[in-house]
Amino acid sequence: MTSGSCRLYLITPPGMDPAAFADVLASALDAGDVACVQLRLKGVETDAVRHAAGILRPVVQQRDVAFILNDFPSLAAELGCDGVHIGQKDGTLAAARQAAGEGAIVGVTCHNSRHLAIEAAEKGADYVAFGAFFPSATKEPKTRADPGILEWWNELTTVPSVAIGGITPGNSAPLIEAGADFLAVAGGVWNHPDGPAQAVKAFNRVFSEAAESRSHLLVASRKPTC
Repeated sequence: MTSGSCRLYLITPPGMDPAAFADVLASALDAGDVACVQLRLKGVETDAVRHAAGILRPVVQQRDVAFILNDFPSLAAELGCDGVHIGQKDGTLAAARQAAGEGAIVGVTCHNSRHLAIEAAEKGADYVAFGAFFPSATKEPKTRADPGILEWWNELTTVPSVAIGGITPGNSAPLIEAGADFLAVAGGVWNHPDGPAQAVKAFNRVFSEAAESRSHLLVASRKPTC
């Protein structure tokens, strides 16, 4: 995962059956560019995590997409995941890095806190996640964030930022314009009225339009004035 044009960061839906979900996930990944998929399973035994990862990780990695595990740094290494995402109550970044491996992606939830984000970046986080930017049916947000924090972060550092919380193709433009490197999405894809594949296509259209708009503005800024 590297910063640049905004890309999609998928999060698995709650309560999904891995075997049934595998085909849905494959269809979504085949519909357009996706940077990574986070397996997020809350309140389950580690055997359930192993089972789900065993089914879904090959689907993701065979398409050259990063497979991120939520909350379980040691399991991430054991199961061959590309990285791990930790919250503020999931232990230290240093411990997660040691458990997941030096080459692993380690991302950190920073809510709406500039202090937490700076601290995470200084300790070597590969990305920081801000949110929630909009109300979400997937998870009750602990904090609400404003796009201004993405603008501030984008000007401050090259460490990638992930925006999360109730994001859809229809409301994502301000986050992209503010400088988000990735949009973390669950319900906005899996619950899309036209299906997950169409949602991925819709997000990628928004990304392309934003990139084209930035390109035009850059060209215009270089034109000589009379």
